[in-house]
Amino acid sequence: MISYFDPATDTDFGTPARESEVQVSLNIDGRSISVPAGTSVMRAAAMLGTSIPKLCASDNLEAFGSCRICLVEIEGMRGYPASCTTPVSEGMVVRTQTTKLATLRRNVMELYISDHPLDCLTCSANGNCELQTVAGQVGLREVRYGYEGANHLSEAKDVSNPYFDYDPSKCIVCSRCVRACEEVQGTFALTIDGRGFDSRVAAAGGEDFLSSECVSCGACVQACPTATLMEKSVVEKGQPERSVITTCAYCGVGCSFRAEMKGDELVRMVPDKNGQANHGHSCVKGRFAWGYATHPDRITKPMIRKRISDPWQEVSWDEAVTYAASEFRRIQLAYGRDSIGGITSSRCTNEEVYLVQKLVRAGFGNNNVDTCARVCHSPTGYGLKQTLGESAGTQNFDSVMQADVILVIGANPTDAHPVFGSQLKRRLRQGARLIVIDPRRIDLVDSPHARAELHLALRPGTNVAMLNALAHVIVSEGLLDQAFIDARCEAADFARWSAFVGQAENSPEVLGPVCGVEPQLIRQAARLYATGGNAAIYYGLGVTEHSQGSTTVMGIANLAMATGNIGREGVGVNPLRGQNNVQGSCDMGSFPHELPGYRHVSNAEVRAQFEQAWGVTLQPDPGLRIPNMFEAALGGSFKALYCQGEDIAQSDPNTQHVTAALSAMECVVVQDIFLNETAKFAHVFLPGSSFLEKDGTFTNAERRISRVRKVMEPLAGKSDWQATIALAEALGYRMDYQHPAQIMDEIASLTPTFARVSYAELDRHGSLQWPCNDAAPDGTPTMHIDQFVRGKGRFMLTGYVPTEEKVNSRFPLLLTTGRILSQYNVGAQTRRTDNVAWHEEDRLEIHPSDAESRGIGDGDWVGVGSRSGQTVLRARVSERVAPGVVYTTFHFPESGANVITTDNSDWATNCPEYKVTAVEVTRVYQPSEWQKRYQAFSDEQRRLLAERRRQEKAEVRR
Repeated sequence: MISYFDPATDTDFGTPARESEVQVSLNIDGRSISVPAGTSVMRAAAMLGTSIPKLCASDNLEAFGSCRICLVEIEGMRGYPASCTTPVSEGMVVRTQTTKLATLRRNVMELYISDHPLDCLTCSANGNCELQTVAGQVGLREVRYGYEGANHLSEAKDVSNPYFDYDPSKCIVCSRCVRACEEVQGTFALTIDGRGFDSRVAAAGGEDFLSSECVSCGACVQACPTATLMEKSVVEKGQPERSVITTCAYCGVGCSFRAEMKGDELVRMVPDKNGQANHGHSCVKGRFAWGYATHPDRITKPMIRKRISDPWQEVSWDEAVTYAASEFRRIQLAYGRDSIGGITSSRCTNEEVYLVQKLVRAGFGNNNVDTCARVCHSPTGYGLKQTLGESAGTQNFDSVMQADVILVIGANPTDAHPVFGSQLKRRLRQGARLIVIDPRRIDLVDSPHARAELHLALRPGTNVAMLNALAHVIVSEGLLDQAFIDARCEAADFARWSAFVGQAENSPEVLGPVCGVEPQLIRQAARLYATGGNAAIYYGLGVTEHSQGSTTVMGIANLAMATGNIGREGVGVNPLRGQNNVQGSCDMGSFPHELPGYRHVSNAEVRAQFEQAWGVTLQPDPGLRIPNMFEAALGGSFKALYCQGEDIAQSDPNTQHVTAALSAMECVVVQDIFLNETAKFAHVFLPGSSFLEKDGTFTNAERRISRVRKVMEPLAGKSDWQATIALAEALGYRMDYQHPAQIMDEIASLTPTFARVSYAELDRHGSLQWPCNDAAPDGTPTMHIDQFVRGKGRFMLTGYVPTEEKVNSRFPLLLTTGRILSQYNVGAQTRRTDNVAWHEEDRLEIHPSDAESRGIGDGDWVGVGSRSGQTVLRARVSERVAPGVVYTTFHFPESGANVITTDNSDWATNCPEYKVTAVEVTRVYQPSEWQKRYQAFSDEQRRLLAERRRQEKAEVRR
């Protein structure tokens, strides 16, 4: 198997590692070893290279001691204790291999096998079955017990889950799956039902796995030592032969996986236990939803057309690239240098993003480059830069395990960042206290073994008012960490800020009614955050996607500085990035005013460094942001766009405005793996590559740079970075790279925070968190330890300015949007997998009182109208939302969620205000006019796509 790390680190030591300053010495089979106090005998033996047979033990689970296979002899101790549940003690003498132990282990193993199918040759786990391995270890050669008595061999399989089967006939009731669900995932969806001989694994809350509370994270499948829980892909394709370590291309957690292969075919994705962001855990998307990479909808040949009403023509790469370059040059000659631009994607690698912004600046000759991070986390960059001096979060994910108080605002970790959500829940079970600030009752508010102590269900659009009220309590009640403030922060700025938030107009009694939250709840939350020990803030798009998104981010940083909750483990300001490479796309210089490393294009010294490296003269003035591109297109001055890996026609607000702008352009070049909503308006389609088909890096929400490694050859013949190079060279600008490693070397040479980053260093460390430079050659897990990047922290005034989007008699409800566990962003990937079994359409959540007053029942079709437009969704009557608030997701293009969102945006960054839209909801019986137009247009575009196949076949016949 291909391995990129020390194979020894893949050893299963049987029980988790313990940390202790006390070392305990013992003797195992005549050899001495010293281990931390609390270590199990099993783990100590494994550290010596002695493998004690086991079935119920795994080093990611607490010891259970049920299988009785791992028995040992210990001098002075009666009987034969289980090595997994027995801690070491000073001077202990252990024997792991004796005649008596061998007999006992064989006898126990014989009992297991007596009620287990002996179909090893045809079993899907053959060759990778722990039961099979242990039978060999203990020397079991025959089974004296027949199948005449009661057994479980005829029990029916549960094949309801689209990704794995449950075969109870092969279950040995080791409880590893149940414990993985509890300890690793934290869902508690599995249990052991019955007693004694009748004991069996059962999924809670349903008749089968699909209808149960199981979230299909795969932890149970990974824990199973037999073929009881088995991936359907393995059943179908057989056991893999090799693996390649890569990084998931879904959310901002950045999980590490082993892509397990059979020949050139991907068999399964297994979370890598060495993954420093996920520690061997995963979610349903990363673990199972990778089938889109080979979906029949993939377009693998370049295509061109003159008008969007023409059929597509399949052409060679050279023809497509040459045509795109000639159109770009024609348009610039006709309309000027600034008439074209590019958009980078947070789904693409750092190297690909870097090349696109370089192409725009050096090849197009302007700064008209922007990124989809504009519409999600641009306020994070602005707000944290102003206060702390760096445009990124302060901690790693593991820091949450040191937190005493966790404040989650505008984020839904268990749905949008599920692996981190599981870690957060683990900390809550250990005793941390949780505050949730969110208009909606997310799962963390009230779920099994994870409940919020306080839920502040504020009205959408009032985040700043809420933070000012919290700050007022901290200042007025003397809960400040004055020593930290005096040592680490600008005194004059703090004085202005404390005087501002201390005003009566910022009290909970004044702002509580504005937020729709009881003043006493706000006071309790402020006191808990300020006095409860290490306090960490985690936030998401419910903070940034507002007209005051940047102000809210600054308000969060103010709270952290005011209470000294920054600069060590267990605290900090932690943005939960939405897509896999949002952080990286920002780091790489995708904004029109910033070069890589967040350095302004107007800085002549910085610009000179890039000019020398790139061999061109760069423009000193910022270019167009995405909203400016749309306005300029409608105004007639912006005529062409290169869009790599982003679907702005579905993801950006006010869809009709976006599609009108795309229709006004003369040349839209889209590079993607599917004909997405934006590509329906394209004139050139360059087939993209999935994360499985490329080398590169992603940077996750904790600033962790991780390798993406090519698992299979690009279906279209080129990786995305190669296509960008081809386009640049067709424009007359040469990019001489043979491998993405060379691109990263250039990034490191020009970007101070990446100075020590290279593929060799990433392979050596597994991953690195920037800043990674001479001052921090091994990376920086925690930022701002001794001082802030800007020197001293800067408190910013955060006046509350109500959004312009107001409810009235015509639009009396407030719509807010979000994500769901099984789907991802615009759904282009997950909609093409079996994840649709859980979520096949976007629905509108509405409170029972609002539904009743409108005559709406659960499942009814409802029209949702706003000042921007109207769409139709199916209703879900739910108390998750408060009266006056409705909620929907945006994963399906036909739902038109962004048809009704407005073009209001953050005052500093133009990040759209997705989270606050005034709407009315009424019962209807047919699609909206927009949906009818959308369906007709989409049908026509699919017809034009299919036409290319007919033309190709006709030419072949001729």
